[in-house]
Amino acid sequence: MAEESWHEARLIPTSGINGAEEQERRATSALLAVMTAVREYGRALTKPLGAPGGAVETYIEVPFILGDRRLYPDGLIRVSRGQNVWTALVEVKTGSNLLAAEQLEHYLDIAREQGYEAVLTISNEIPAVAGQHPTKVDRRKLKKVELHHLSWTQVLAEAVMQKEFRGVADPDQAWILGELIRYLEHPRSGAMEFDDMGESWVATRDAVKTGTLRASDKGIAEVASRFDALLRYACLSLGRKLGSEVTPVLSRKELADPGLRNQALVAELAGSGTLSGGIKIPGTIAPLLVTADLRAGTVTVAVDVEAPRDGRPTTRVNWLVRQLKAAPATLRLESHAAHARGPGAAELLGDVREDANLLIDDPTKELRSFRVALTNSMGAKRGRGRGSFIDSVLDSIDTFYAEVAENLKARSAKPPKLRSEAEVAGEGDGVRASLTSTAISSQDEESKARSVPSAGEGD
Repeated sequence: MAEESWHEARLIPTSGINGAEEQERRATSALLAVMTAVREYGRALTKPLGAPGGAVETYIEVPFILGDRRLYPDGLIRVSRGQNVWTALVEVKTGSNLLAAEQLEHYLDIAREQGYEAVLTISNEIPAVAGQHPTKVDRRKLKKVELHHLSWTQVLAEAVMQKEFRGVADPDQAWILGELIRYLEHPRSGAMEFDDMGESWVATRDAVKTGTLRASDKGIAEVASRFDALLRYACLSLGRKLGSEVTPVLSRKELADPGLRNQALVAELAGSGTLSGGIKIPGTIAPLLVTADLRAGTVTVAVDVEAPRDGRPTTRVNWLVRQLKAAPATLRLESHAAHARGPGAAELLGDVREDANLLIDDPTKELRSFRVALTNSMGAKRGRGRGSFIDSVLDSIDTFYAEVAENLKARSAKPPKLRSEAEVAGEGDGVRASLTSTAISSQDEESKARSVPSAGEGD
C-alpha cells in the first residue's frame, strides 16, 4: 500500500470519539494537559482570569459533595506561586451543546464552599462583548466567586498565537501545542466555528425585506446579539492569522453595560434594516467599519482615512490612489471637504485612477478625509457554506483587509524646517531693523558681549 494513504500518529487522536460525552471528556483532558505541559500557553489562558504566574496543575472530573448530591465538574485548574494559590472549577461543552444555568450555579456554590476563586466555562458560545458570560446566573452567587468564559475559538486562537507568533521556548512543548491545535481544528473535536445566526434569523431577515420589522418583535434581539458575536468571531479569526489582538470597537458605556450595544443594534435594524459594527486592528490606519444591509442584500466594509494637510486637492486624491494599486477597480471612494454640507463626492476607484478631479466637488475647499469602501453581495442563509450570511461577512472582512486596509498608511507630517541665521536675524524677510532686539543674549557672540560696558563702567 502506498505511503500516501498512511495516517500519521497523533498525540491527541480524533478517532474513537463516540457521542457528546466522550467528545467533551477528550477535549477537556487534552486542553488541561497541554496547559500544564506548555507553560507559556497555560499562562496565556490563566493570566486574564486573575491567576498568579506560577506552576499550573490540572485535574479532570473531580468529585464534590453539595448537599446530598455528588457532582463532577469537568475539570479543575490550580495555579500556585509561593503561598498564593488560585483555583478554578471548569465546565466544558462541545458541539452545539449549551451551558446550563442550574449546573453553573451548583459549581459556584461548590467553589464558594471550598474557597475557590473562580468557575471557568468553555463552549462554542461566543458572547457579543469580551468578559460577558453567555449564560445568565443568579448574581448573588457571584459575590465571592468569579464566573469566566472562553469560547473554543478563543482557546484555539490563543494556541495559534502562542505557537506561531509569541513563541514557545522548548521545542518539544511547541510540538505538543501544535498537536492541540491540530486536534481542535478537526471537525470531530467538537470545537466548532461560529456557524449559525440563530432560529430567529430567517423571520427577521424576511421582515426587514418586507418593511414590517419592529423593535419589539420577538427574535430581533437574538439576531442583533448573534451579529455582535459574529464580529467577535471575525476578530478572533483574523487575529489568529495576523498574530495580533483584534477587537470589536465598543464605547466605554457599551463595555460597562453590554445591553446598551444590543439596544442600539436593535434600533438600527428596525429603523434602517442594517447591522453595523467596528473592528480595531493594531497598526491599521483606522478601524474597519462593517455594515450588513438586509434590505439591499449587501455587505460593506469601509475605512475612514484622514487626508494630508498639505498639497492641492488633486495631490491629496492621488496620494490615496497610489496606495490602492492592488485594490479592485470597484472600490468606492468618497471625499469630504472642510465645512461642506452633504455626503461629498463618491466615485469608483477605476474612474478616479483616470481622473482625480472626479473626487473634487469644489477646488476652493480643503479636502479633509476620505472613505474607502468595498461592497459585496450578502448571503441569506443562517448557517455556513455557500450563500450564507456568515461567510459573506467573514469573506468581505478578510478581502478588504488584504486588498485595502493593510496597504494604507497615514501621511506623516513634514518636520519643521530649520531657519537660516539670516532669517533668524530678520535679514531678507522684510523685518525692519527697528524690530530687532539689541539686548544681550546667550545667542550673541562672546566677544560682542564683552564689548558692551556693564552698568557703572566709565562713569
